[in-house]
Amino acid sequence: MMIIKMIFEQLFDNKSSTYTYILSSGEGREALIIDPVIEHTEEYIKLLEKLKLKLVKVIDTHIHADHITGLNELSKRTNCTKIMGENSKSEVVDLRVKENEKINLDGIELKVLYTPGHTDCSYSFLMKDRVFTGDTLLINGTGRTDFQNGNANQQYDSLFNKLLKLPENTIVFPAHDYNGKKNSTIGNEIKNNPRLQVNSIDQYVEIMNNLKLANPKMMDVAVPANVKGLTLNQI
Repeated sequence: MMIIKMIFEQLFDNKSSTYTYILSSGEGREALIIDPVIEHTEEYIKLLEKLKLKLVKVIDTHIHADHITGLNELSKRTNCTKIMGENSKSEVVDLRVKENEKINLDGIELKVLYTPGHTDCSYSFLMKDRVFTGDTLLINGTGRTDFQNGNANQQYDSLFNKLLKLPENTIVFPAHDYNGKKNSTIGNEIKNNPRLQVNSIDQYVEIMNNLKLANPKMMDVAVPANVKGLTLNQI
């Protein structure tokens, strides 16, 4: 009996510190990409070809403010289905998924978790032993909540009543990391994430409301471009 090895690729964009994920149940099968960056479209296509994968689905965890998504460009190139959560303002999404819905792909299943707070369209995706948390739960951090209808109260609920209730050995794969870390676990984040060492929702909101961060450099361009599904030469 032939054993088919699951394919899991974690790719990094240095400019925006974005992680992109390519998933497939094996070489020669269907593939899914999470949080692609448009400048790396060619790289994704070449990797898919090398692994003999057929891209059928592409997911954005939320409307990104720091890069242009590759979601629309990949769909043009491969005819894959563009997926986001039902609260996304994207005008180019093919399939809008709801809380607890399942996204199936040739032997792989992702469960949809609505985890607002960073934005009002932030979703996480649970796959057996791992969870793709977008910008909701980062490694030793959490996504800022001061723009795109962000809400610290909602994020607290998404964290403490959803993500942190997953088994502690669940591997956390975020959409960003700024310190070279590739993954964590729910247990590690509960114990070590400084943003999570709070005793109440009020404490958490106080922290998030006083971060005083500069806006992402590409925010004014990226958000409207990602809503409209524009490519680099259309901006």
